[in-house]
Amino acid sequence: MNPTFMLGGELEVRRLGFGAMRIVSDPDEGVRVLRRAVELGVTLIDTADIYGAGRSEEIIAEALHPYPEGLVIATKGGLGYGLQERIRDARPERLRRACDESLRRLKLERIDLYQLHRHDPEVPLEDSVGALEELRQEGKIRLIGLSNVSVDQLRVAQSVARIVSVQNEYNRGLLTSEPLVQACEADGLAFFPWSPLGESLREPVFELRWLLDHSPAILPIPGTSKVEHLEANMQAVA
Repeated sequence: MNPTFMLGGELEVRRLGFGAMRIVSDPDEGVRVLRRAVELGVTLIDTADIYGAGRSEEIIAEALHPYPEGLVIATKGGLGYGLQERIRDARPERLRRACDESLRRLKLERIDLYQLHRHDPEVPLEDSVGALEELRQEGKIRLIGLSNVSVDQLRVAQSVARIVSVQNEYNRGLLTSEPLVQACEADGLAFFPWSPLGESLREPVFELRWLLDHSPAILPIPGTSKVEHLEANMQAVA
């Protein structure tokens, strides 16, 4: 098993990353979890602007800024926080605002990987991805990814911009995104399975090792709000 992956041919990351959705439940423990993750060798942290209505991004900055060299921060935009009229909002103007807000919360000048969180059925996918490509050209985004897409949607997005990653729900008990895994492997893209442990048919280490062995394109990003759970998950690459 190759323990690392070259994201977009530019950023080398360890294949077992960390998902930062749950750190908002206890911010103080979240800070400890994030710092311990980096101590254990995590080089990819994935979050989104809707996690805690931006709080996850703020906690990441609180815990880790100034960021250590080689740490890749990935975030997402395109969904509402729950207070807006639109649950999905991937209009170009909204994505631009969302990116600026994430840059501010994360205390970054450029986001390593910015992912469209979900396709907005009221907005052509080409327009949403085109907005991200404009942000990349402006230097606010380094690499572009997608989340919750089909193979056909991936192909549409690839006609507009260079896509380096896909993030879909995927685990040993839910293999509906297998065509995306295969497409990512064929194209040299990263595939981030969200909910990688699924219903935990076996212990977490077994589930994570199964994913890592299943395809070299898979980069699991298990999340937790407890240091002890983080340390147990990291045994998958020990």
